[in-house]
Formats: sequence, C-alpha cells, structure tokens
Amino acid sequence: MAEIDYVTRVLSDWGAVDPAQWAELLALEDDPSPFMRHDYLRAMSESGCAAPDTGWAPRILTLWRGKRLAAACAVYLKSHSYGEYVFDWAWANAYAQHGLPYYPKALVAVPFTPVPGARLLARDDAARAALVDALVNWCEDQRLSSLHLLFVQERDVAACAEAGLMLRHTVQFHWENKTPTLGADASSLPPEGARAALGRPGGGAGWPDFDAFLASLQQEKRKKIRQERRKVAEAGVVFRHAEGRAITPADWDFFYRCYERTYLEHGNPPYLSRDFFARLADTMPEHWLLFIAEHDGKPIASSLIAIDPERRVAYGRYWGALQRVDCLHFEACYYQPLQWCIAHGYQRFEGGAQGEHKMARALLPVKTTSAHWLAHPAFAEAVDRFLEREGEGVAQYLEHLAARNPLKAEPS
Repeated sequence: MAEIDYVTRVLSDWGAVDPAQWAELLALEDDPSPFMRHDYLRAMSESGCAAPDTGWAPRILTLWRGKRLAAACAVYLKSHSYGEYVFDWAWANAYAQHGLPYYPKALVAVPFTPVPGARLLARDDAARAALVDALVNWCEDQRLSSLHLLFVQERDVAACAEAGLMLRHTVQFHWENKTPTLGADASSLPPEGARAALGRPGGGAGWPDFDAFLASLQQEKRKKIRQERRKVAEAGVVFRHAEGRAITPADWDFFYRCYERTYLEHGNPPYLSRDFFARLADTMPEHWLLFIAEHDGKPIASSLIAIDPERRVAYGRYWGALQRVDCLHFEACYYQPLQWCIAHGYQRFEGGAQGEHKMARALLPVKTTSAHWLAHPAFAEAVDRFLEREGEGVAQYLEHLAARNPLKAEPS
C-alpha cells in the first residue's frame, strides 16, 4: 500500500483547533473519555492550570489530508514531572547526574488526570501510525530528551509498540457493575489494554441495589463496609447529590473550598483553579456529579465525580472535607458513588491512580499502559532494561492482588 502523505501542523492555541473536527475524531475511538473533549483540554490551558507558566506548554499536533483533520493529539512541553501519575523522576535524576538535560520533555496526556483512554485521535490505523511517527520526528526536531504517552488505550499501545516505543505498566483499581468471580486462571494478567478487572465477569446484569452488591462480597469485607457506613450515619452526616446544571454556583464554590483544603493540608497549592471548574460547569455540565455531606444542615465535605452518560462510566476525581468524621472519605468517595452507579445503571466506576485499599471496596486491579521514547541511545537501552524488570514486578503484584479478591469465591 502506498504511503499516505499527510500535512503536519503543530498548533499552540486550542482556539485554533476546530471543536467539531476534534469531536469527530474522538467519537471514532474505543475509549473516548470526557477528559479528552476539546472543552476540557481548552479549559486546562485557558484557565492557566496547564499553561507555560505552570510548566505545561500546550501544543496540538495535527495531521491533515486537504481540509480534513486525519489525526491529532494534545502534547505538552514539560519543564517538570508533576501532575502525571506515571513517575519518571529517577530518569530525570540519572540525566542530571550525567550532566544532560531531561527537561523540557514531551508529554501526551491529560494534565493531572490519570484516566486511561484515547490519546492519539485518528481516523484509521494508518493515520494513527503516522501520528506516532510525526510525534517522534517533532521531538527530534525540537531536540527534546524524550516523549511520554500516558494511560493510553489499546489502539494507541499497538501503534506505539509498532513504532518501537517502550511500554510501561502500572495498576489502577476499577469497579464493575456485575458479579466478577475468580476462576482457575485468575493469576494471569489481563489482556493488553483490558479495562475489566481480573476475574471472569458473570451474568452481565448489574446489581439491583447496594445490598445486593454487598451480598457478593466476602463476609469480612461486607461487615467492614457496613461498619464504616454506620459510623458516618451515627455521626449525623447525611448526603445530597446534584448532577449537571443542578450543581449551583454555591455548590461549586463549596466544593472548591474542600478541594483546596485537601491540597493545603498536605502543604501544596492545588493544581486546578476555581476558574477551571467554572469553565467545566459552563461548557460540559452533563459530565459532573457532586456529592455533598452535611451535618446539622451545614455542608462539611464533598466529592466530585465525572460521568459519561452515553457510555455509563463514572470516574472518581476530587474530594475534600472541612470537618473530620471517621470513615467520611470512604462514604463520600466510594459508597455514595457506587450506590448512585447501581441506581442509574452505570457499568464502571474508575477509582483513579494507586490505592490498594480500594480493593476492600470491590475496586479490582486493572493494568494500565504508557509508552516512552528517549532520544539518547544509551539511556533508552538502560530504561528498556529497567522497564523489563519493572514489568515482571507488576505481573507479580497483579498475581498477589488476585489472591486477595474481596468477592465471594465461585462455587466449584
């Protein structure tokens, strides 16, 4: 097959990208999360959260055939490694120890958002492969140390592997609204890019209510969850939730106070600004669900959940509390959202990066993948060896987690 000639254009302003053409590409992907919407990425940049002043200089690499956008991705010139959730600090230190600059580097990711999904938007496999080649060529032209594509979907993994990029695996914890049970092959790794948790899904229908979900858990896990929920209830805490445009400006203001407090308590300013959330409330309200905890009629905590109504997927995102109540975090961030997902027929709840404690709440391990290219041949070889060893460790970790599945064993 003759090689297709694409015209490559690198833009630095989301205002120069046609939202309709971007949306058309995103709709073709297997895993088009709301975080890859034009509105979301533009809000990141125009609010100043992912902008040159914060070490995230945005670029939009686009491939064209005539006036038609054939492929595109968001890529950032990074002057640090904060807000990524796939850690390469050791690589940066190794460069520094040898007197070599690691920054700026190129990052294809959604800023501050460790949600797996489409990163390389393309009309077909040929355009996706050309986009990977264009990214590497652009990095070489810019004399960048490296290129990193984080939390990529299976199609992106295949294109990156074909181009010779190195693959790296991490583990997240996701909940499925069906009754997964472990079979004899539970210790094996899920297929590359798999979104389901370890185990064999059964039935396919969701739980009728939260009690039915609890009944699927081992007795000790079920008892623990009931104890945790009882502590919150006995403290006099009640919850309300609001979705979409029903989330009022006052609700958003209160949420931001909670979100900001969480960061400040850990000695850091928050990554995201109130202006960023105001933009999301205005441009993509249908993707947000807010839980607010109240005590004596006053709000004391909140958790913000992103939702994809079309694909029936929910994403745990941000939380914070102005008052300490035992087990309130678990109620706000897991039990209330899971109860809502069951009631509304949502099929998956993604709990975000890390957090082995999530398994006790029936969020099961999922392997996620990133892809990496390093310009320096010796460092690329060293990192490749490191990733091989690290990958063996991830495989063993997944096997260890599979043995601790909180769901009842399948009858033999």
